[in-house]
Amino acid sequence: MQRNRYVPVIASLIFLAGDALAETCFAPSRPFVPSDPQAVQEYADLIRNDFEAYIQDIQSFFRCLDDERARAFQEAREVSEEYGKFHGLVGP
Repeated sequence: MQRNRYVPVIASLIFLAGDALAETCFAPSRPFVPSDPQAVQEYADLIRNDFEAYIQDIQSFFRCLDDERARAFQEAREVSEEYGKFHGLVGP
């Protein structure tokens, strides 16, 4: 039976697809700056802390995006190779 020939290939593809663990990168919220100059003066320390936290968080976000991009490219290479092997087994 020709159908049984494809079972190991399909099982391998399903197993390998389970190895992909995409990372979710969450962008930080922008710091809030009140439009009232008096409120800005009153809450200057809190606002400054929010900006500093944002700068740290956005750097972590960029690193996360870089890591996810690298992971996705590697996955795409692997899938492309698997697809080539699949075509080698079943033909075009």
